[in-house]
Amino acid sequence: MARPGLINIKSGCLQGRIWPLFIHRNINVAKNALVLFSGGQDSTACLAWALTHFDRVETLGFDYGQRHAVELACRKKVRDEIRRRFPQWQGKLGQDHLLDLGLLGQVSDCALTAESEIHFAENGLPNTFVPGRNLVFLTFAAALAYRRNIDVLVGGMCETDYSGYPDCRNNTMDAMQLALNLGMDRHFRIETPLMWLDKAQTWQLAYELGGNDLLEITREHSHTCYLGDRSRRFEWGYGCGTCPACELRAKGYQEFLQRNEGGGLAC
Repeated sequence: MARPGLINIKSGCLQGRIWPLFIHRNINVAKNALVLFSGGQDSTACLAWALTHFDRVETLGFDYGQRHAVELACRKKVRDEIRRRFPQWQGKLGQDHLLDLGLLGQVSDCALTAESEIHFAENGLPNTFVPGRNLVFLTFAAALAYRRNIDVLVGGMCETDYSGYPDCRNNTMDAMQLALNLGMDRHFRIETPLMWLDKAQTWQLAYELGGNDLLEITREHSHTCYLGDRSRRFEWGYGCGTCPACELRAKGYQEFLQRNEGGGLAC
């Protein structure tokens, strides 16, 4: 069952535009949104999505001792470039917030917060999984949104092309929305525009929202690589090229190009 305010319609393949994949119920009732914004590809697409749907959009990032902390610097660059290239969004893009969640890194023994080799654990999850990360993120986001009088939280969680993280699943988002609303006596809505999109469709969504300019911002300034590598440049952006995040981003980009062959992309 979809969360109140959002009906997700799954699509097995990319045919035509991405927009019809989502039917939003009373989406314009809420005028403000808070985007969980890491500076990565997914959260960049979510930020652009929010800027097309809401009158005022604030962003929230987290410093939890992540190995790829370079993404924190990318956040500012992405925001600056969006302001510069999209005049229609300048007045909508509001305050940026950055929270120190170093304690999360202290209780996590994983490849995202320690210099260890990436591999799959016995439970089938990659050791890049930070237990409880999205649960903590959403709790702090809701607390901030409560104070800022914001009703909509936007996150890039996805269970189509993902590493199996349980805190990215749609039913987890359903449960979190219920818990936050019960615990804070509010009517928060968690929007996850990428939940049923694969990475190629995420590239497609970015193109539909912001054309070649948003594609360039994503390639040049967003960061996905788990190792925090900004020394190597590929056609899909910067990264080591071999970690699971880089491989998924590269695969999605190639599929996106193939599906749009001859479509006038300036790539």
